[in-house]
Parts: sequence; C-alpha cells; structure tokens
Amino acid sequence: MNRRNFLKTAGASVATLSVVSKHVLGQTDPGAKLTVAVIGCGTQGLREMIHMLEMPEVQIVAVCDPNKDSDDYVDWSRDGLRKSIANAIGNPEWRSGQAIPGGRDVGAEMVDMYYARKRAADKFKKCAKYADFRELLEKEKGLDAVKIMTPDHLHAPIAIAAMKAGKHVLMHKPLANRLKEVRLVIETARQTKVATHFIPASAGADVSVSTQLIRDGVIGNLREIHNWSNRPVWPQYATLPTETPPVPKDFDWDLWLGPSLDRPYHPNYTHAVFRGWYEFGGGAIADMGHYSLWRVFSEFDLDAPILVESTPSHVCTLKDKVSVKIKNDYSFPMASTIRFKFAAKGGRSALDLFWYDGGMRPRTPEELEKENAELSPEGMMFVGDKGKILAGFLGQNPRILSGEKKGDMPVAKQVNVDWVKAFKGGEPTTGNFLLAGPISEAFNLGAVSLRLGGKRLLWDSASMKIVNLPEADKYLTREYRKGWEM
Repeated sequence: MNRRNFLKTAGASVATLSVVSKHVLGQTDPGAKLTVAVIGCGTQGLREMIHMLEMPEVQIVAVCDPNKDSDDYVDWSRDGLRKSIANAIGNPEWRSGQAIPGGRDVGAEMVDMYYARKRAADKFKKCAKYADFRELLEKEKGLDAVKIMTPDHLHAPIAIAAMKAGKHVLMHKPLANRLKEVRLVIETARQTKVATHFIPASAGADVSVSTQLIRDGVIGNLREIHNWSNRPVWPQYATLPTETPPVPKDFDWDLWLGPSLDRPYHPNYTHAVFRGWYEFGGGAIADMGHYSLWRVFSEFDLDAPILVESTPSHVCTLKDKVSVKIKNDYSFPMASTIRFKFAAKGGRSALDLFWYDGGMRPRTPEELEKENAELSPEGMMFVGDKGKILAGFLGQNPRILSGEKKGDMPVAKQVNVDWVKAFKGGEPTTGNFLLAGPISEAFNLGAVSLRLGGKRLLWDSASMKIVNLPEADKYLTREYRKGWEM
C-alpha cells in the first residue's frame, strides 16, 4: 500500500467509523496492560523508554524508527545513555565500547531484555520492529496507544494517522512545527475522541504558587512574564550543508524526511541537531518552552497571542575580504528574544510574555542590583505594577523580590497528568491535545517572526491570518512531498 492510499484509507476509516478504538467505546479493562508502540528510537526516545519499561501497567509491544541500528547519535554525554540502558536491563557490559546507540533494533533489544529479566513469568511476544509508522499502524491490530518521540516535522503526520486508526497518543513537544498542522492535530483529536497527552504538560506545577501570589495581589496588576533558557545546547548551523555524504547503512532517509521536500542527506539535519532547522525542528522555545510555559498558559487562561515580535541574532561571513551578513531563513538563530502580547481576558489585564534563549536574559531587576546579585542562567520572573516574583526556569522556588506579602506561601496545585488512566477510559489529563492550541500557535508564530528576521506579526487566530503581513502566511504550513499532503 503506497503512502497516498494508506493515508486515504486511514482518513476514510474515521469518516465511516469502521476503525474505532475499544477505549472510545468504553470497553477498556482497567486491569489490563496498556499496549504501547514507541515511535522514535533516538536518544530521548530510548532514555524515556527506560521509565516506561518500569511501569507495570504498560506493555511495549512494538518500536518504530527509520534507522535500524547505529552508534552515531548525538547526546549530552559520550557514554551516559548506554550506561543507563545497560543498568536498566541488568547487563553492565551491554554494547560496551560502542558510542551513542539508537535505532529500532536497539529499542526492541531493550524491551525484550528488560521484560525477560523483570517479567519472566509474564507471557509476551518479542517486541515488533518497524521502519515505517504506517506499516506499524496497519499491522499491530491489538495496539492501544503510541508514544511519538520523533523529530518535530513528523509529529503531526504520525499523530493524525494514529488517532484516525483509533489509537491513543502520547507525544513529546511540540504538537507540530507548523501552525496549520497544529490545528489539524487538535481537530483530529476532537473528531476521533481518542485520549491524548502532551508530555511537557507534566512539568511546571510550581508556577501555580506564583499564580496564587499574583491573585492575592502581592505584586499588583500583572504586566509581564519573563522566561529565559540556556538553550540551544546543540550546534546551530548558520549555513546549509554543501557536502553530500552517503546515506548511512540501514537508515531510510526517505522515511526520515517524511512530509518534507527531498534534499540530500547530511548528518547536520538528523538526530539531536534537527531542532535547529525551521523545516525539521522548533528551536529552543519548542524544545524547552513547552515545559516552562504550559502551566503559565493554563494558569492565566491565555489564548493565542495577538502580537508576536522577535529579535534574532545574526551571523556574518567574509566574501572577497568583505564582511557580509548571512541571509538565513532556514535555521534558527544562535540567540533570540521573542515578545508575545496577549489580550485582556476576564479580570486579567493585557500582558506581555518574553522568551529569551542563547544566553539572553532580561534586564537585571533593581531589587537584585541592590543585593549585588545577578539573574541565574535560566529562570522565570513575573512583573506587576507593584512588585516582582523571581523563580526558577520551571517556576520552582518562587521568591518575592518586591511587593506586599500576605500570609504564608501557597502550596503548588496538583493537576491530572495520569495518561495511563486516561488511556484506559479515565478522565482526560490536563495535557490533552484539546488544550494545546494557544501555546502551540504562539511558539509557531515565534518561529515565523524569527524566520523573517524579527518581523512584528499581528495575529488573527479566528481567521488564521497574519493580518499585517499576508506574505508570511505561507510559513504557517509547509510544501509537502507527494503522498504526504495534509
């Protein structure tokens, strides 16, 4: 079955209700193991798989990745991932001497060795392996859910195909790296009624402490929120690669490209460094901002922004001994700031949210200057007309810099992030896809502004238009390869 026919079939199955998850019909056995396929066996996919293997209520039955098996991945330490996997499967010498492992064979090997050691009494088949997620969805008939751990450009096509096949979806950030794809993902979740969970929604609970302080009037009327990250911690390439190295053995470059237009293979596009390209990633804000700001969006009931503007860094090179600025609309900047303006809503005034990355930080507040102190490399700050609250990057350890404290510090508000129960027919989590629209639109608009060199965008979410710059609307979607249209 070719790609076009497969996607058409998947779409028709929803329209005719011929493929409906047993969970949608309320037939889930709460005591049964939840069968999950992990799609994406790179470093982060494998790292998080260790935790999922330890969950007694979950059974990983299949893995999927266009790479079969290699040790050429990019990570944050040379041997940390291998040691973590070796420890989990109880074999300290597992793949000793290799570099950084990844691929579907590695994922399946982890699953089989862990279950053989920890669940020897259980009956289970060997973990199935697939290169193509569409083949997985077609063949794994008893599958309950998928976990998507691929590069960003594949999130939307995989999530939509899985939901149309009646599978619950657990997905890493972002929901999609194109705004119109975000809308399609959310609408598909709404129509299919499968359970979904956006993994970053499980972070940032401590933001609710600052929220309660603000509601209590400690810093007066909230005007600004600042959030700064030390990302990127991967190479940000200022130029497109010109070399054309051979595609690695057992790596399906065509499947890795997915919906993106054909281009020659280069390792600068793949593995952890995909994050730095507009085509394949979402930049530093998509990588980390979903963790820190998901709870900010929910606590302050933020809709999509009405204005987005940015300040990207730039890179220069020499041409014939003359310094020239590199014109770049293909990779994220080395550093940037992004301003999001949100309209007033309910009892909340209009406010600005500022994002900083690449070493950028807000101006040091005068309260810290008086202490001869500085802002940390990462953090969050709430600014009102009567004071400020300073906290860690995820909102942790909030400190009232100035304002009027009224009583004891509040306790962090707990929310429902139990995706296993949700996938077994329980209440939706507070990370279900239907809540992801505002933050996803904001971050994708931030990428558009950066791509345009820092242009100010006036956004009409209802009509899905950049009203002051119609020519920028093309960046809300992508050019699709034949057979991958959405």
